[in-house]
Amino acid sequence: MLCLKYKVSCYQNQKMFSAEYSNLTATAEKFAKRYQTNTPFPNIYIDNFFDSHFLEKVLDEFPNVDKLKDKLAYTNPNEQKLATKGEGQFGPNTRKLVHFLNSEPFLNFLQILTGITETLIPDPYFEGGGFHEIKKGGFLKLHVDFHRHRRLKLDRRLNLLIYLNKDWEESYGGHFELWERDMSKSVTKILPVFNRMALFTTSGDSWHGHPDPLNCPEDRSRKSLALYYYSNGRPEKELSKNESKRITTTFAARKGKDSSKMKRYNGLVNTLNQVLPSSLIEKIKSLRKK
Repeated sequence: MLCLKYKVSCYQNQKMFSAEYSNLTATAEKFAKRYQTNTPFPNIYIDNFFDSHFLEKVLDEFPNVDKLKDKLAYTNPNEQKLATKGEGQFGPNTRKLVHFLNSEPFLNFLQILTGITETLIPDPYFEGGGFHEIKKGGFLKLHVDFHRHRRLKLDRRLNLLIYLNKDWEESYGGHFELWERDMSKSVTKILPVFNRMALFTTSGDSWHGHPDPLNCPEDRSRKSLALYYYSNGRPEKELSKNESKRITTTFAARKGKDSSKMKRYNGLVNTLNQVLPSSLIEKIKSLRKK
């Protein structure tokens, strides 16, 4: 069946998207200017982008990450967070969703929406992506993401986040924050409510995070699904040649808000990134992912 302008009604059996956004091309054209001109760097969030019943099935498949044998558990001054590894821990509906989000129709949607001219490429390995969970007291300090995929050797360009938190109250916190490029202040705060999709462009100064400890009840947690998109090459003005090869995340403390322990920790990490051979850094990171 010919799918004109990538209208998702061609995928009705999947019932993944809400009727309002079923025509991906029209949706991208509608929001492109807003995305590309939003501050502090190109970004947008869209509510009820997905069919709510379908996304509830995805939420039902969210694992108890804490009990998974094969998981990523980040516990350091920069982050207190859990994450799945790869596609093996996805249920059938989650797999259906991420496969479509990595497909040609959705990639074309992203090209139009973001205005990125280099061909976007998905990540079948879900490096750093997948299900993410932060529990009470957890956080993810302000950071700029790794710029180079350690396996694919591609340049990271976009982050897509799907929030899965029903009945999430403002008092729980967990806002996703986008900060000025000079880290002088928070510009955008996005509450991680159910069926809210956030998307933003990554570069050398796209500072973002969930920097304050989560204040939700003990029996709740902040749940999300993350996908990242890449290209083979990027505009030279976005990053220096050395920065563009970095495969680790760059964290930075907020002035007067974050601990001196965090500053010392990141000073050590950044020094190691500068003095160690890239091959050794890649080996260390690959061992962390196993």
